[in-house]
Amino acid sequence: MMNNKKNSFRTPILWCLLFFSLYGLNDGNAQLNQNQLKFKNPIGNGADPWVIKHNGYYYVCQSNGDINSKGISVSKSNKLSQLGKPVTVWNTPAAGWNSSQVWAPELHYFNKKWYIYYAAGKAGPPYIHQRSGVLESVTDDPQGEYVDKGILNTGVDAGNETGMIWAIDVNVGHIAGKLYAVWSGWEQNATTDKTSQHLYIAEMSNPWTISSARVKISSPDQPWETGGPLDLNEGPQFLMRNDQVFIIYSTRESWTPEYRLAQLKLKDPSKSPLDAANWEKRGPVFQGTAKVLGTGHASFTQSPDGKEWWVFYHTKKSSTPGWARDLRLQKFTWRTDGNPDFGIPIPAGVSLPVPSGE
Repeated sequence: MMNNKKNSFRTPILWCLLFFSLYGLNDGNAQLNQNQLKFKNPIGNGADPWVIKHNGYYYVCQSNGDINSKGISVSKSNKLSQLGKPVTVWNTPAAGWNSSQVWAPELHYFNKKWYIYYAAGKAGPPYIHQRSGVLESVTDDPQGEYVDKGILNTGVDAGNETGMIWAIDVNVGHIAGKLYAVWSGWEQNATTDKTSQHLYIAEMSNPWTISSARVKISSPDQPWETGGPLDLNEGPQFLMRNDQVFIIYSTRESWTPEYRLAQLKLKDPSKSPLDAANWEKRGPVFQGTAKVLGTGHASFTQSPDGKEWWVFYHTKKSSTPGWARDLRLQKFTWRTDGNPDFGIPIPAGVSLPVPSGE
């Protein structure tokens, strides 16, 4: 009888504890656990990382393997700080202008179709054959089948077998309702890959057609863009916020510790981006330290809840010249004048809070 009374007395207390564990204490613990979630750089191996956020997922597009890649893969993850399993979506043809050397593919979404912009060449080294092309998805699945939409008009050279001028790192974006492509290219084709690279922009009539003449908007002409074995501008990326338009690009040499990010800003968004005088340059805006080498070729996205901005970039694994690189994430902020503030690259192995909402 005494045992039954004790059990009767305990029952309300047990129900109260269960209630608070489910509806009260658990919320606090969940928030605490969220605040304690961490990740460390690097988050993967590779180079030229491209990420796009779409319907709650992060898709990362990369070439398969090293600089001599012959394929493109897309991975899918609901977490920015964790890469998904890569799925090969396209392999190079057996022959032709794009049969080898696949570099820096990017994944974009327009009108319920996915488009991959990439550079490739028929051979190399020397890397004198690089041209740019575009793939179109058959369905709205970014990890599904793609068809080749052909080579992009990155500058006409009637004397070349492709008819085009050397070009890599095509990025696309809308400005004032019009679609534009920006890329890194040569002024004219050459017989050596020791040729300076510049940034060009042109208008597009659709996602696979460049419809205007190219306009050069940047050359490696600043002291912090020169001084190494080869002066170059490459890896341009549109970054837009609050009606301001930026192009964040890489300069110096990708195979050296001096690789870094710089910035172009559209001075008057109401005027044409095809006017070279409408762009102003500053930099470097993100560069390496003694512990972080060769920061470059970045892409940009926001946290799952949209409250934070993140830069996804690569660094060199050692100071030795070469293309052994890894992938890193870092949160960045915005200055009161509207310019992005990328801060200083954080060394590998440091625990960082995961993106907000992850």
